Amino acid sequence: MVTAFGPNAGTAAPRNLLFLGGTGVISAAAAQHAVVLGHRVTILNRGQSGKPVPDGAEVLQADIRDPEAVRGALAGRTFDSVADFITFTPDQARASVELFRGRTGQYVFISTASAYQKPPARLPILESTPLKNPFWQYSRDKIACEDVLFEAYRSADFPVTVVRPSHTYDRTRVGLIGGWTDIHRMRAGRPVVVHGDGTSLWTLTHARDFAKAFVGLLGRPEAVGDSYTITSDEYLPWDRIYGLFARAAGVSEPELVHIASETIAAQSTAYSPHLGPSLLGDRAHSVVFDNSKIKALVPGYTATIPFADGAREIVNWYDTHPELQVVDHKFMELSDRLVRWSRSAG
Repeated sequence: MVTAFGPNAGTAAPRNLLFLGGTGVISAAAAQHAVVLGHRVTILNRGQSGKPVPDGAEVLQADIRDPEAVRGALAGRTFDSVADFITFTPDQARASVELFRGRTGQYVFISTASAYQKPPARLPILESTPLKNPFWQYSRDKIACEDVLFEAYRSADFPVTVVRPSHTYDRTRVGLIGGWTDIHRMRAGRPVVVHGDGTSLWTLTHARDFAKAFVGLLGRPEAVGDSYTITSDEYLPWDRIYGLFARAAGVSEPELVHIASETIAAQSTAYSPHLGPSLLGDRAHSVVFDNSKIKALVPGYTATIPFADGAREIVNWYDTHPELQVVDHKFMELSDRLVRWSRSAG
């Protein structure tokens, strides 16, 4: 059995960390930051896709859905913290409890801020805000995972910490409904669909900012049995977000067409079964978060990258990688259909 946080408990010594996944937007940034800080980072994944592993990290290959393969890859090793970026259902959460019970002093489950009550009864959103999302199965599954893990903590001292990020991005992630296709439409002078009236508030957090807070809570015994929101403190109306992307793309006055979220959801089912639920279950609502709790745990944490800089970073990345500028023709058709509907209804 491991002792609480192993030999690094209560010291500033490098920690022994295991990242499950480790090559996604937030996990790659967190792994990179942990390596820079001198922590010993092991990444376990299938080795099939994702971002490059940071230099200095150890890589183990195994499918997390194959418990015997994971046990073989870990070969009896223990860790100060295990960070799980790839558990999405309660069955997977139960499997993780069995895999990592006694193997770590802290199991960090990456949940989602979309699990918070939708629509929110009040702002800002706190960790004490109820977890309830009747619109989006993804969010309900994450809530069910949290239930499994906190029950394991209460009944068997399983050392869970829950982290709830909101919209976290890096240079590869265009955070608009249509992704790069919306940038393409702006540059082509074509109207771009914006959900609602464009005034609802949204919080976007750069992955490098997220990583500072996230790595800071790893190996912290006072975080066990608790949950933390990690976001930026900057919140912007959606019209401003589209405007910042437009400016970064060299478009001075994009034509934004506002359409009710419910209409977009209803019209998009043939295009994507996921767009409507994710819109109604998250982006359609104003979200402003109180980060006091994570700041108290990780003194000095603050998000420092404004989204104006983030939007420029994203567009510059795509402009220097034209092979990534993929236009989704089905989304083009959906946008054109919604614009025609809006103009005929008006």
